[in-house]
Amino acid sequence: MMAQAFAVGLAATAQAQERPSFVTYSHHMEEPGSLELGLNPIFGTQRGGGSFLGSWLELEYGVKGWWTTELYLDGQGTRGQGSAFTGFRWENRWRPLMLEHKVNPVVYVEYASITEADKTLREVVGHDVEASHAEPLDLTRHEHEHELEAKLILSGNVAGWNLAHNWIAEKNLSQGAWEFGYAAAATRPFTLAATSRSCRFCAENFSGGIEIYGGLGDTAAFGFRDTSHYVAPFVAWSLPGGTTLRLSPAFGLNRNSHRFLLRVGIAHEVPLGRGGR
Repeated sequence: MMAQAFAVGLAATAQAQERPSFVTYSHHMEEPGSLELGLNPIFGTQRGGGSFLGSWLELEYGVKGWWTTELYLDGQGTRGQGSAFTGFRWENRWRPLMLEHKVNPVVYVEYASITEADKTLREVVGHDVEASHAEPLDLTRHEHEHELEAKLILSGNVAGWNLAHNWIAEKNLSQGAWEFGYAAAATRPFTLAATSRSCRFCAENFSGGIEIYGGLGDTAAFGFRDTSHYVAPFVAWSLPGGTTLRLSPAFGLNRNSHRFLLRVGIAHEVPLGRGGR
C-alpha cells in the first residue's frame, strides 16, 4: 500500500510540473528555482486571407512556490504576406493558498506590448473572430497596442483528474472596453501508477484531455453574440531529463471561428538552484 501511494504521488508531481493544455491554466505552478524554456507554434487556416503560422517563445521561472513569472516573445508568418515580430508579454501568477483544496484559486496578471498582427491565439476574448486575422500584415504590423489582462484561475484534482476553469478579462490601455473570455479543461495522466524504472514510453509519461475556450463579448455587449469558440483535445509527453512535447488540434464551433488550428509545443526545464517557498 505504501509503495502504491508513493507511485501515485510521483505521478501527481509529474503532472504538476507541466500543464498539457495550451489555453487553460491550472493551479499547478513552476518549481521554485527552475527555468522552463518553450517554443509553441500554432498553424491556422484562414478564410479571406492566407493561412498562418504564429509562435511564441516562452521563458517561465518559479520565483517562489506561490509565484511564477513568464516572458513571451511573439511572432507570425502569413502565406503570401511575409513574417514579423509582433511583441512581448510579461505574465505573473500568484497562488494565495498553498495547501490543496477542492478548489484552488490562482490570480493571473499580464502586460502585453504587441501589434494587431499577433496571431498566437493564446486565449480568445471579446469579439475576436476569424475575420479579425484576415487583415494584411503590412497594415497590422504598424498598429501597436498596450494591453492588461487578468484571469481568475479555479482548479482542483478529483479522482486523478484535474478540472480547471479560467475567467478572462482584457483591456486595451489606450482605448476600448473591457473584453471577456473563458477557458475550461479536464486533464488526466494516462496512468496514476508509476513504474520504478526510468523509461520514455511508459504510460505515466503521457497525459491528455480536452479544453474548450472562447469569447464572452465586452462591457458594451456581454454574451455569445459575434464571438468565436473552440474545442481542443490535447496530449503531452514528458521525457526523462525535463523535456515535454505537446500537441493539440482545435476545431471551431461556429462560423465566426477558424475552422482548424493546430498547436505544437516543446519545453525544457532547467533547474537553476534551490528556490524559496
